[in-house]
Amino acid sequence: MSDSGPADNAALTRLAFELSLLARHFPAALLRRPGYQLDRSAYLILTRLELDSPLSLRELSEAFQLDISTINRQVAAMLKQGLVDRVPDPEGGIARKIRASTKGPELMAADRRQSRQGIGAVVADWAESDVDQLSRLVARFNQSVEHIEHNPWPRPPGLG
Repeated sequence: MSDSGPADNAALTRLAFELSLLARHFPAALLRRPGYQLDRSAYLILTRLELDSPLSLRELSEAFQLDISTINRQVAAMLKQGLVDRVPDPEGGIARKIRASTKGPELMAADRRQSRQGIGAVVADWAESDVDQLSRLVARFNQSVEHIEHNPWPRPPGLG
């Protein structure tokens, strides 16, 4: 096969293997370590609400490509913990929407700091250009997945 796309070759095999290891290491493994305050689903939902809020349960279900009953269960747990609030639709719709409470983003910020410290320890002896290259390639990979799934994920300004 030409260089125009991936081939069934050693590099693709190695990539598939390394991505399976990455899934093992992050984020679930990091979010189970002592000191993290949010579970994985709360962290991810709060991340989405930070970028695109408020959202209905249906909008969250579509964003995560999960059954609405799963999202409903996750949001219900977050409501009990005071991480999110139900609010009227700002556009006047009937369905209530979900937005992060004051507590949710505070805990997410603390978990993010801890995550950055953990990742920083892993890449401490890397050149800044290597960290930058990895972040750009992972972003490109994620955007390719989003394109195939027709499910783009918003990104904060400046992370482009």
